[in-house]
Amino acid sequence: MKKEYKHIIILLGAVILGGIVGLILGEKARVLSPFGDLFLNMLLVIIVPLIFLTITGSIYRMKQPKRIGKILISTFIMFLITSVVAVLIGIISTYSFRLVDVENGEMIRESLEVGEEVSGELNLLERTVEMVSVNDFNKLLSRDNMIALIVVSIISGLAMSMAREKAKPLYEFIESATEVLMNVIKIIMYYAPIGLGCYFAAMVGTFGSSIAIGYLNTFLVYLLASLVCYFGVYTVYAYISAGSLGVKRFWSNIIPSTLTALATCSSAATMPVNIECTKRVGVPDDITETTVSLGTSFHKDGSVIGSVFKIMFLVYLFNGNVSILKISLIALIATLLVTAVPIGGGTISEMLIITLLGYPVGALPILTIIATIIDAPATVLNVVGDSPAAMLTARIVDGENWLEERKA
Repeated sequence: MKKEYKHIIILLGAVILGGIVGLILGEKARVLSPFGDLFLNMLLVIIVPLIFLTITGSIYRMKQPKRIGKILISTFIMFLITSVVAVLIGIISTYSFRLVDVENGEMIRESLEVGEEVSGELNLLERTVEMVSVNDFNKLLSRDNMIALIVVSIISGLAMSMAREKAKPLYEFIESATEVLMNVIKIIMYYAPIGLGCYFAAMVGTFGSSIAIGYLNTFLVYLLASLVCYFGVYTVYAYISAGSLGVKRFWSNIIPSTLTALATCSSAATMPVNIECTKRVGVPDDITETTVSLGTSFHKDGSVIGSVFKIMFLVYLFNGNVSILKISLIALIATLLVTAVPIGGGTISEMLIITLLGYPVGALPILTIIATIIDAPATVLNVVGDSPAAMLTARIVDGENWLEERKA
């Protein structure tokens, strides 16, 4: 236990030191960026095998077919419920505080080509097919097609379960490869304090002083909403899942995931750390690996809230009138199309928001700036939210005393 807390303190100290360096050096702190990129690249390079090995192996390990279906169904139910809660947080926040006043809105409007319309219709059915499948095997080896990879991993795990004993040699290989991969992660994490510190220093130096005044309200309101979700809502989820013991175990183990997400701004890069943290909470391995791996692409509380903020920013800017139901549906649909990549990966969802709202394509840079300034807290919610979702799933699958039984 002392060793775990020592590691947390070192990580926290490195991130704080990196932030101070970034504030002092400003743009010059970008010289440290390669050291942070090295850490990020090492994490990203193991994402594809990690997803395939953990999901496929965990599904095969479920000896009872009913448990497989129960975990998957329970996981997606939890994702849907918690995503709707995130939408409500975003709506309450943006209705309580006007993100853009008329003067600032008009100034931004003048810089746009308001008459330019989004060309062509976005075919959601075609987009869905592209999202869940690829036309060549080698495309599965790219994190750009993570959702398709997850689908193939689930199908492979189910196919191995159907083959049972004949698939045992393949499972043993997967189990061995997973163990080696987990040790690779441990080695990479020895470099984490240096990598996280340098990455955070470069990020603060680059973005800290360049946030436009016109977006300050949006950043502050989003930060407030994030804090409410992080400390309030996630504590409630942990309590519902396993009472006071669940709350204690959750907050005792979630800090490494939070710091890694805050520093890297990448859900994908944080996934290995988040899987380990969720297991330490006490969530069974099969539920942890399935929920967290799926959650990296399908469960994004921070992005859902961010989508609501982007929608309401445009609504206020153009003096529009959009129903709460439409805001909710657009936010949920747009978030599902966001892949787990660092800053800039939300362009597809931002174009979808603009298209569904019927606003000019010239508004895209506005949403890009919003995505940039809220990226760090959004990533924290995207990552950390998977842990209480896994805890809630464990309650459904293994009963209300699941954590006490695990502890025993």
